Amino acid sequence: MKILVGIDGSKNALRALRFAIRLLRRIEGRHRSIVMLSVHDDTALRAASHFVGNEAVDDYLSDLSQADLAPAIALAAKSGLNYEAIEGRGPLASTIFDTAKAGKCDLIVLGSKGRSGIKDLLLGSVAQRVAAISNVPVTLVR
Repeated sequence: MKILVGIDGSKNALRALRFAIRLLRRIEGRHRSIVMLSVHDDTALRAASHFVGNEAVDDYLSDLSQADLAPAIALAAKSGLNYEAIEGRGPLASTIFDTAKAGKCDLIVLGSKGRSGIKDLLLGSVAQRVAAISNVPVTLVR
């Protein structure tokens, strides 16, 4: 089983990773792995690249992703499971789904930020959008 876990540097993302690790430990077999994905939407920053250059924008977003992924990598390394850490760019929900699909993941696990119901109705959430567009099962961890 291969599980994609969305990593955004939050406690909820680490909680989702711990859930995925516990789930994989319960499953027999050699093919158990975790894909940790940190995604940053670069749409707004691409306009800034005209002033600072594409490399500066890419470096900035990579630094953000590496900071988000560092505690998750440490946790995954201690698990003894196979894992990989990926940096993604683009719209959050579609990038999460596209990465899961391309990586042939069996499950997407995301942390829930627990926003109020009214805010979710007005703004939506990344987790809700992923669940809406995905044909890969999605588990939200609170």
